[in-house]
Amino acid sequence: MQISAGKLWSLRRLSDSRGFFTMIAVDQRPGVEQLVADRHGSPDWREIGRIKRLLIEELSPHASAMLLDPQYAYPFASQSVDPSRGLLITLEQFACEEGPGGRKTLIYPGWSVAKIKRLGADGVKLMLWYRPDAAPDVLAHQHALVEQVGRECREHDIAFLLEPLVYPLGGSAAGDSYHEDADKRPEMVLATVEEFRKERYGIDIFKLETPIAAKAIVDPDDGSAEAAQTQEWFDRIDAMLDRPWVMLSAGAAMEPFRRILTYAFRAGASGYLAGRAIWWPAALEYPDWDAFRTRVREHGLPYVSLVQSLLAQHGRPWMSKPAFSGSPEMAHAGPEFLQNYQG
Repeated sequence: MQISAGKLWSLRRLSDSRGFFTMIAVDQRPGVEQLVADRHGSPDWREIGRIKRLLIEELSPHASAMLLDPQYAYPFASQSVDPSRGLLITLEQFACEEGPGGRKTLIYPGWSVAKIKRLGADGVKLMLWYRPDAAPDVLAHQHALVEQVGRECREHDIAFLLEPLVYPLGGSAAGDSYHEDADKRPEMVLATVEEFRKERYGIDIFKLETPIAAKAIVDPDDGSAEAAQTQEWFDRIDAMLDRPWVMLSAGAAMEPFRRILTYAFRAGASGYLAGRAIWWPAALEYPDWDAFRTRVREHGLPYVSLVQSLLAQHGRPWMSKPAFSGSPEMAHAGPEFLQNYQG
């Protein structure tokens, strides 16, 4: 498969030299805001930014790319990002429009793919509230939004990473941190993949949640029928996708997330984009900054090494996915490049 020059560069920048995505997210907003509010008396943006700066300083040397939000992390701590690493920037605001028929994702006011490209990022991340059984008007809004972002990412030649999340109907999204829907069914996750794998959406990397609730994930090596069935769900996801997919942690604890990653990597996932599973226990040391930093180093970094070892053992590099036939070629390479490059 041929891939545009900009998107090829994006995928190379976001992955490591082996073609694995070992990406770390520090774009979480409501949970960090609440942590600061609880312990500082108010959600002071300088304190939130300082938390994110510490995480960036400690974790970016151990990641192929970092995911930053444009509200706190990038404006406060951009100079702490290792420029040898890839950079993803969040497009959506966490708050959404919620009604009885479901949630509609909203973009930060005044924010855009063009601005993300202009600041030098390598990829655009869109978190999408999505249930296949949502109301028709909600689904129409969500589909149109993803198509719009896909068009703009093609126009600006930058990688598009989509993060669809199942959510409980009838809840309140205002200001809430994301919590996995305990009642989600594997079919919901697979139906979501089935929809957004369509070419019209223009997605380059899928950031997916586990089809089985994290707390219910059994050890992949226990030899049980349940483990075999769980592996089958992950295998079905991989069989549906011809391009890279990575796992999100969704706040899962370290051991459940290790189990999730083992299933995903064995199925063919190309990496992870995780945050809270790596650093949330350390963040709970706030406002003791020394203890915070020490816990990241003594607990977060060994965990990163563990999951990267699993990835090296079982994962599949992005360029080996069927869409690229093992050797992606840049579109219009050669003498026709100057005339035909769309930039």
